[in-house]
Amino acid sequence: MLNLAIIGGGPAGLAAGLYATRGGLKDVTMFEMGMPGGQITGSSEMENYPGVAAVMDGMSFMAPWQEQCFRFGLKHEAKKVEKVSKNEDGTFSINLEGGQTQLAKAVIICTGSEPKRAGVKGEDEFFGRGVSTCATCDGFFYKNKEVAVLGGGDTALEEALYLSNIVSKVYLIHRREGFRAAPITVEKVKKNDKIELVLNAVVDEILGDNSGVTSIKVKFNDGSTKILDVPGIFTFVGLNVRNSIIKDEDGNFICDTTPTGQIKVNLKMQTSLKGLFAAGDIREDAPKQVVSAAGDGAVAALSVLSYLESLND
Repeated sequence: MLNLAIIGGGPAGLAAGLYATRGGLKDVTMFEMGMPGGQITGSSEMENYPGVAAVMDGMSFMAPWQEQCFRFGLKHEAKKVEKVSKNEDGTFSINLEGGQTQLAKAVIICTGSEPKRAGVKGEDEFFGRGVSTCATCDGFFYKNKEVAVLGGGDTALEEALYLSNIVSKVYLIHRREGFRAAPITVEKVKKNDKIELVLNAVVDEILGDNSGVTSIKVKFNDGSTKILDVPGIFTFVGLNVRNSIIKDEDGNFICDTTPTGQIKVNLKMQTSLKGLFAAGDIREDAPKQVVSAAGDGAVAALSVLSYLESLND
């Protein structure tokens, strides 16, 4: 039986493995189908992690994490976890693809979430080359340039406000007249001289060349179109939370979640189910930054050490 099963191999999962094993815990396994590293490995440039002054791509940035985290005994199983369930004796069953089952005394869920794609023509082609889902990650690269933001929720408006401090102009594109964001946020957007509202409209196509995005075609509800010459577009149309493994046979979550499916945790990354912890983008109100995910993983691991110690008392 494992002392700890970590589901997910991004920054949260790797940091959890490092702190757990370096803390003296044996029999710790991280389940991650591919090469550990998480979403950040797909980033072209990483430059805002404290203490790492060199600008590098996400893959290079995460490479030393793996070596460091495995140094203290963390094991990596490249197997897909289909479901996590709690047994009557307090242990957890980790149901793997192919019918295999692994038992664990504690579990940390680090499966994260992924931004939804807008489904716009050209989006996949130029993703990472002018199409982004993270203003704090990529906004700096458009300093003093014009950009577009697609979306009408809190995240879209908040990111538009963030970008307005960096770029020369933000075109905020929304398919309706009104926004779904908090009234105070909407008011701030409307008062911001750098943000131009493009309402009752959708992005019809993202255009570009070998260098990346060059413009976007906007289509209004009345059928008319307009070309916006921008080198970048940020899409915020929601998140797909990777939470399927914490659902039981009836489709119910085994721990408390938000209406959008994120796992509710306290400051110790404890869920409502004893022995089950969550860290990184999967948890409620996650900032969705590498440094935050790593911190979550460390906190979760330290909480696991205390939890397992309490089982022996």
